[in-house]
Formats: sequence, structure tokens, C-alpha cells
Amino acid sequence: MLTGDYKEGDIMAVTIKDIAKMAGVSYSTVSRALNGIGVENTETRKNILRLAHEMGYVPNQAAINLKKSRSYVIGLYFSTISKMTSPFVLHDVLTGVYSVTGSKYNVVVKGIDMHEPGTLNPSYFDGIIVLSQRSEDMEFMNEVLDKKIPMSVICRAVDVDAPNVTTDEALAMERAMDYLLENGHRNIGIIEGNPGLDSSRLRRRGWRTSMASHGLDPDALPVISGNYRYASGYTAAKQLLTFRPTALLCFNDEMAFGARTAIVEAGLKVPDDVSLVGFDNWDMSGYSDMHLTTVERNMSEIAKEGARVLLRRLDEGIIDNRRIYLNNKLIIRDTVKNLNVEERKPS
Repeated sequence: MLTGDYKEGDIMAVTIKDIAKMAGVSYSTVSRALNGIGVENTETRKNILRLAHEMGYVPNQAAINLKKSRSYVIGLYFSTISKMTSPFVLHDVLTGVYSVTGSKYNVVVKGIDMHEPGTLNPSYFDGIIVLSQRSEDMEFMNEVLDKKIPMSVICRAVDVDAPNVTTDEALAMERAMDYLLENGHRNIGIIEGNPGLDSSRLRRRGWRTSMASHGLDPDALPVISGNYRYASGYTAAKQLLTFRPTALLCFNDEMAFGARTAIVEAGLKVPDDVSLVGFDNWDMSGYSDMHLTTVERNMSEIAKEGARVLLRRLDEGIIDNRRIYLNNKLIIRDTVKNLNVEERKPS
């Protein structure tokens, strides 16, 4: 029930200040709650939305149109922030996006898993970049499109009416496994990623395709799922080393470096005893002297291209809803031993 100075039947337009007074919060808190941003206390937000509805609050369309003419705010939505697979992803994506937006736009970072469906405010964002890792993100992307907010989607291939920038992760992991097999490895341990992510499913398809194309049974290999973090690579490697593998294929570099720690602790060497292949080509030079053979997936470049196609629409009116594939390269360094080459015996 409403209390205070407000009475049903009042003909004066209800303002944000009126709602703030009734809710006992600041003007900015109400504004942010109505715009769907920045109010962490969900109970406070629910109370504000309830009061706005009961008081008959109607946004000032003239103010909205003025703001919408250009807000200069870009939303950068990750599938999740709280459970992000790697801090390197956040760093590289932000670096890529900021290199394109410069000081012209403010970039607001959010997690789709924290979004309340239906609350996206089209007056707040000029455009949105979605880094999608899960099929469940489609609900959010459909909301963006329904509210006519320009959008680009990066990281995974999606069927959506918007620009889509990604890489062929299955083919990339197939090439990585090809390289191990061509170097004579057969007893290979696999450290996969979070099974709930599309990237994990695609990379899994890749290495299994490679095994099958070489006439080998992919089900014969030991597989352990990690979560793309260093500690999970370390734990998975300790278990896989009991199978005495000649190589470990890891779904990202961070887990590969965790695996290397487990290998060293076991009294073994990379690549003399166990070869190691990663994925992503993160710059880990400040953390280790290991020069990892890995697949390059340049998240900074993916983010740059996603930002470019979005800004072309915002600044030039050019709509280009293609799917753009950027190349993955196998970066061959010195962590894979060629088992086909017999060591020369001293004469």
C-alpha cells in the first residue's frame, strides 16, 4: 500500500523524484533501477519497480528520445562474469573493444547470467556486444533484438540477425590433435573444459574427429574435464599421469601450465617425458619459461572485429549481418617431442 504524499487520482505526472521519496532512496538509485543498471540489491530494485507501477510512472519520452539520439554507451555482455573461464579472456576482450571505441564510447561490462529477463532498457545502450559461450544466451540476444538495440555477437557461431565474429574451434583442435598424432603420439591424455560451454563441445568434436580420421578410437583415450583454470589443469594432469601418457592435450593454455606443474612435480620433463599442447596462445611469458605449442585464438582481434562491425552500424549506418570467421593458427614451439625420430645412439 502506498503511503506519504502520493494519493491515487493525482493528475500531476509522477517523476523519478516522487518514486525516490516514496522508496526512501536516492534519485540516482531509482534512475538506475528503472534503467536496469547498477542496483545490486534486487529487493530494492523490485520495490522501486513496484512503486513505479502503482504510482503510474510513465517515462518522459522526449527525454528518452533526446538521450537515445546518442547515449555513447556500449554494453559488453559476457555469458558470465562471476564464473568466467579465465581472466585472460576478460583482459583481451576489453583491450580489443577499447582499442576500437576509444574515448568516444563508454563501455559497460555485464554478465548475462545476472540479467533479469525483460529489464533491458533500449534508451541506455547505443549498442551491445555479446561474448556468448552458451546456447542459453539466446534468450538475452532475442531480447536485445526485440528492443531494437544494435548488436554484434562474438566468440561462438549463432543463428541470429546480427553480425557474428568467431573462429572454427573444432577445426583448430582437430589440427592440434593431428600434430600430436603425426609426431607419433598415441597414448594421449585429454584435459577438456567446462562441458556446459559450446567451446568445450566444439573442441571435443575436433580432437575426436582427428582420431577417427587416423583410424583410431577416440574412446580409448583418458579424458578429464577441467574448468579452464590453472588449478583444474594441475589436478587433471595428476590423475592422467597415472595412465603414463606421452602427451597431454589441453583445452586452454592456463590448464596446460597447471598440467606442466604436475608433470614437473612427478619428476618428469616437458617434452622429453610428456609432450604438451594448449589452446588460445595467451602471453604467459611473465609466469613461466615454457614455450608452449598451442592453437592461437586471438580474442583481442575477435573483440576488435565485433566492435568494428557494431560501430560501422552506429556511426555510418552500415548493417552487415554476416558471420565472420577469423583464422586459428597452430603455433609450434618446443613442447612436443617427435616420437617418430629414433634417438641416435652413441657410436
